[in-house]
Amino acid sequence: MRLWGVVAACLLLAACTTTNTKLAANPTKPAAGARIVLIEPDIELAVLTAAGIQEPRADWTEQGRANVAAEIERQMKARSHAYRMIDPTEAMGGRTGQLLRLHEAVGQSIMMFNYGVISLPTKTGAFDWTLGEGAQALGAAYEADYALFVHGRGNYASGARVATAVGLAILGVGVPVGGQQCFASLVDLKTGRIVWFNVASTGLNDDMRKPDGAAELVQAVLKDAPL
Repeated sequence: MRLWGVVAACLLLAACTTTNTKLAANPTKPAAGARIVLIEPDIELAVLTAAGIQEPRADWTEQGRANVAAEIERQMKARSHAYRMIDPTEAMGGRTGQLLRLHEAVGQSIMMFNYGVISLPTKTGAFDWTLGEGAQALGAAYEADYALFVHGRGNYASGARVATAVGLAILGVGVPVGGQQCFASLVDLKTGRIVWFNVASTGLNDDMRKPDGAAELVQAVLKDAPL
């Protein structure tokens, strides 16, 4: 009975998608017709070995990136803004490349200080993050008012990892069998402010390697986007 209880709990976790939105104080919501540059999603998927080591899989990563990008474009078509998807590798030169690298660092800092156990005295009040005035370079390069970034990571248990999980479950010990996390941010390219940020976490059911799974995850992470 204990084994089935652990297995049932794992299945419930796998089916659960959670989100947590942060909104800047007095955000500048894009007006109808605003031009949005979509940075091709930064996705990396891996296999979780029996020992719990993540080994990146290029084929899974490409599947996930294509599926997430397709769903983002589908979502944007239903909204009232002009948009353009760009490949980040084509924009890594010069000031725009510096901005893309800066955004990744700032996004990781937000995850650490606004969603993690570490807090900063200067970040305990209103959500207040910026990429600085350098964001104007990206806006000028692509004639855009805002930029939407999406960053996703996922890992999936190997057969050996599943066997290990079942074996430990008999002893009443639970171990991770994979999951996915995605964060998205909307940046005002006139000021550099991150006006909206959201995180979606899910188990294995919403698998980014499959179009339907990627759609569920993207819909969750963009649910409250002011677009």
